[in-house]
This record gives sequence, C-alpha cells and structure tokens, in this order.
Amino acid sequence: MHTAELALSLLLVVIIVVSLLSNVLVLICFLYNAEIRKQVPGLFILNLTFCNLLLSASSMPLTLIGVLSNAHPGGHIFCQVVGFLDTFLTTNSMLSMAALSIDRWVAVVFPLSYHSRIRHRDAIIALAYTWVHSLSFSVVAACLSWVGYHQLYASCTLCNGRAVNAKTQFTIYTMVLHSLTFLLVSVVLCVTYLKVLKVARFHCKRIDVITMQTLVLLVDIHPSVRQRCLEEQKRRRQRATRKISTFIGTFVICFTPYVITRIVELFVTEPFNPYWGVLCKSLAYSKAACDPFVYSLLRHQYRKTCSDIINRLLKRSSPNGSGHQQENGKIGRAKEIVKDGEVEDRPTH
Repeated sequence: MHTAELALSLLLVVIIVVSLLSNVLVLICFLYNAEIRKQVPGLFILNLTFCNLLLSASSMPLTLIGVLSNAHPGGHIFCQVVGFLDTFLTTNSMLSMAALSIDRWVAVVFPLSYHSRIRHRDAIIALAYTWVHSLSFSVVAACLSWVGYHQLYASCTLCNGRAVNAKTQFTIYTMVLHSLTFLLVSVVLCVTYLKVLKVARFHCKRIDVITMQTLVLLVDIHPSVRQRCLEEQKRRRQRATRKISTFIGTFVICFTPYVITRIVELFVTEPFNPYWGVLCKSLAYSKAACDPFVYSLLRHQYRKTCSDIINRLLKRSSPNGSGHQQENGKIGRAKEIVKDGEVEDRPTH
C-alpha cells in the first residue's frame, strides 16, 4: 500500500469514527432533553443528524474498502443502493443546513415575532420539501442507471453514462443538481448569516457604548478591571464573526473541491489523479463529522445536557435538579441571547 493510500485510509477511519460518535451523541441529547425536542430548529438538527449517521454507516465504509482493496466493493445492486443513498443523504443534509440558517436568521433579525413566523408546522413543511427535493434527484439518477461505482472517488456514487446522449443528459442533470443544492445552499448561507452578523455587530456596538459609559462613571475603578472590560469588548466583537465564519467556512471548504471536481470531470477527457478524487470525497464526508460540533455540541444547551447525562451515568448529583431543570434551561438560554452578540440561540417561550 502506498503512503498516499495509507494516509487517505487513516483519514477516512478518523472521519467515520468521529462522525458516528458525535452524531450519536447529538441524537442522545435530543432524546434526553425535552427542551431541545420542543424547539423548532431541533427538527432540522435531527434530520441533519439522521442523514449524517446513515452516510457514515453506508457510503463511508464502502469508500474505505474501495481505497484499501482498489476494487469494486460489493455487488452491482448493492452499490446502486448505496449510490442512491449517497445522493439522497448528501442533498438532504445540504438543504437541512439551509433550513437551519433561515431559522437562525429569523430568530436574530425578528426575535419578537419568531414564534409566530417559525412554527413546528412550518418546520415539517420545510423538511418535507428537503425530502421531496432529495428523493427527486436520487430517483432520477437511479432510474437512468446513473449510480454505481466510480473509480475516481473509490465509492458508489453518481457516475457517467457511456452513450453520447446519456453523457449529455448526465451533464445537464449534474449541473442542475449542483445548482439547486450546493450553489443554492451557498447563497442562502451567505445571505442569511451575513445579515445575522450585521445584527450581531450592531448589538455588540450598543453593548460597547453602555460599557464605556459605565467605565467613565466609575472613576475609581481599578485599572485591571478596566482592562478586562476592554478585552471583553474585543472578544465580543470577534465572537460573532468567528461563529459566522465557521458556519459558512466549513460548508465551503468541505464541499467546494468535490463539487468543482464533479463539474470539471464532465468537460475534460484527461483522467484525474485518483488520490485527488478520494481526498475530495473525504472532505465532503468530513462535513458529517463537523456538523454535530458546528450546530449542536458546542452550544450551551447541548453541553449542559451532556454534563447531565454523564452525571447520571456516574450517579452524581447534577447541579440542576430535576425540579429546576426546565427553569434553569430557560435562564441559561436567556443568558446566551444576551451574551456578546450571540447568534445561535433564540428567545424562549
């Protein structure tokens, strides 16, 4: 085995393990915490977690086997099923990210009317659209035999037809697919999160003005305290930008190389380096490992839920008793809304 193959295999193993563990943890938190289940974005996160788990259990292991054996993993029918799932789950997960960004935009830009604008019924309708959208492209590819083993990516996924007419149709299909998934979601993410960042910066400036007015009034304040306040202002300004960059950046970094390679592949005859194809596919897979941290596990509510689960497993008393769990959850979420231009939480009931 070449060094490149070994490195790609190790990368895939790490992605599979991290993706499975982190997404299972998100699912456990969703089932354990009733407050998370009541929230509208919890439905989008559940759908995203479901897609990531299935992708980690189906396509990723077969790609790993393809890299290790340099051969077609499994039978033709089995590979077609996995290729169908690969198209469906990837498209569905992208659309779920777009739905989450729209939900966050409404929560931050229209906080007072959020609960009247985004309800569970609206979330179910949005999820129904993501499923219909994903199934439509997946079914078309399966019916026209455009799914199978692709040597460049060492995986069961979309692959070119052999006839000239089939290649033309496949080119149109691929362009439309990526335009209505990757390109559309990229535009939605950029527009919504940049508007969220604008609102967050406005709130940061307002908090900074209040802080500076307080520091001017407190003439006897210790210099170290004043310095800490100024440093907190700087961190506050950077926090919202860092979070927005994470939301958009992980999507672009993980999917752009794979999508560009798929498009360029349609118009060139020279073969690509197979290691590049597997690397692009691995980067696309890595989004399933990043999503639990980007959208869930790094948030206060999920961290607190994980802590409660660990305390329960270790039979230790939790800082938040069962009688005060709901109230403390609301207080914690309220703190996150007030805190430093927070962009990921919305008002509580």
